[in-house]
Amino acid sequence: MAHAGVCILPKRVVNVMKGYLDECALAHQESGEVWKHLNETRVIAGRLIGAKAAEIALLGPTSVGLSLVANGLPWQPGDEVICYQDDYPANVYPWMELERKGVVIRFLKPEQPGHITPELVEQALTDKTRMVALASCHFFTGFRIDVNAIGKLLRERKVWFCLDAIQTLGAFDTSVEYVDFLSADAHKWLLGPMAAGIFYVREELQEVLRPSLIGAWNVHAPNFISQDQVRFEPGGRRYEPGVLNAVGIYGMREAMEMLLNIGMDVVSQRLLDLKNHLTPKLAALGFEVTGPVDGPNASGITTATRSGGAPLQQVFDHLAANHVAVSLRHNRSEVPHLRFSPHFYNTEAEIDQVCGLIAELG
Repeated sequence: MAHAGVCILPKRVVNVMKGYLDECALAHQESGEVWKHLNETRVIAGRLIGAKAAEIALLGPTSVGLSLVANGLPWQPGDEVICYQDDYPANVYPWMELERKGVVIRFLKPEQPGHITPELVEQALTDKTRMVALASCHFFTGFRIDVNAIGKLLRERKVWFCLDAIQTLGAFDTSVEYVDFLSADAHKWLLGPMAAGIFYVREELQEVLRPSLIGAWNVHAPNFISQDQVRFEPGGRRYEPGVLNAVGIYGMREAMEMLLNIGMDVVSQRLLDLKNHLTPKLAALGFEVTGPVDGPNASGITTATRSGGAPLQQVFDHLAANHVAVSLRHNRSEVPHLRFSPHFYNTEAEIDQVCGLIAELG
């Protein structure tokens, strides 16, 4: 029940990773088959978000990709970046750090936490706005933004759009049709291992976003001999400075193929069905849900708190002792909340079991 945190790995993902490791005990870790497999993974990742394989770098965690965007663009003093201070810190601090370069950071201030709409973004734009950096879904409230509407608005204004997609990738369709940069690790809804992920850079911007991590792999060096000039490799490879997390990417690829075969529309509908089963049961236990429970902005994240009953830390510990993984999160006012984020394979019976365990404590 904690896929918005760190997922449990599907057995098939573990088996693929084990198979790769077994091969590494007998052959080179970077055999020709390995690189063929990794390059095919770029194609699969592209299918997942509607991108070209050449627009994909196989990098995680999410913060690596976001930092590459922050550190690689040609900022000028006075440029403005719009983001949301109550977003997950990995999608806040890289932009705040740009203040050292004279970039002005402007925080969105929605009326409700995480409730970021195209109208709110449009109102915040000025003639100095260079980029808007948002999460596709708020990690705390579960509010899912309209990526296409916001992205189309920004494309028309010639404003870059950077997306932290970790809370929707693998859960809901996440298209980069109007997105310039995207980063997402595999260890949440994508059902992959930690520190494997994808970093997307729109092809037209790859000469604009200069790689800030440089090594032997992403700079042209025939026969491993350094040249007189730095000339980056083409495509997403230019953002991969050295050896890749091959075992993690093997696992991520298996998870992506599984989800694509099931169908993202099937997965997302199942998540909403489970949410509809969970929310009335939480209400019956005295909880109040923060964020949308239905409609186009609802997601697989259900975060709730209550003023009575057992302390939520005690509830969290009781669930953990009974082998139930949920997340304990606090808002800016330090009010504790329980965050539930089941995936498509979870069942209504499991949700009933979880709510029964909470009821035991009163």
